[in-house]
Amino acid sequence: MKKLYKIIPLILIFLWVFAACATPPIDDMNRAQDAVLRAENDANAVNYASPTLLQARDALSRMQAEADARRYDAARNLAIEAINHAERAIADGRAAEIRAREEAENVIRNLEELMTQTSNAINNARQVPNLQIDFNAISREMDLAQRAFDETRQSFQAGNYRDVISRGQIIRSILSDINSRLAEAVQATSRKQ
Repeated sequence: MKKLYKIIPLILIFLWVFAACATPPIDDMNRAQDAVLRAENDANAVNYASPTLLQARDALSRMQAEADARRYDAARNLAIEAINHAERAIADGRAAEIRAREEAENVIRNLEELMTQTSNAINNARQVPNLQIDFNAISREMDLAQRAFDETRQSFQAGNYRDVISRGQIIRSILSDINSRLAEAVQATSRKQ
């Protein structure tokens, strides 16, 4: 009889553990679905952490397949994995957005300085006698750069930091080309004198 009392608790524990493993981890699965949905609706996670978001979606999909196959321990583990990836996508997206904003601010600041320097260079070049350069073409290019810069500032205000960085490279190229042509024209004129 004493042996029976020792075995019954073990059998009950075994049945309890078996019953726990035999039921789907509904709460974990629901939390995983909620976490992935939150990440999918987070603009920063979508824009800046899409690989991690894809991992979260993949874990969620595999979780469902494991639950359908009644492999509930694997489904529970995948639910936890999906939650971790979703939370990391949100955190990584937020951090990347901050870095992109800082980089875009630097682009705007540098472009403002370069626009001023280029404008000054054009004004100084106009003072050089007999300078062989098409100031009408330079003015058109400067106007183009100014319009693009205005659009870049609008993109910054709208939070399109990647667009700011991309446009910044184009504007920098236009201004660099203007400055190079001005410098070459001034050098050519000074050699003739």
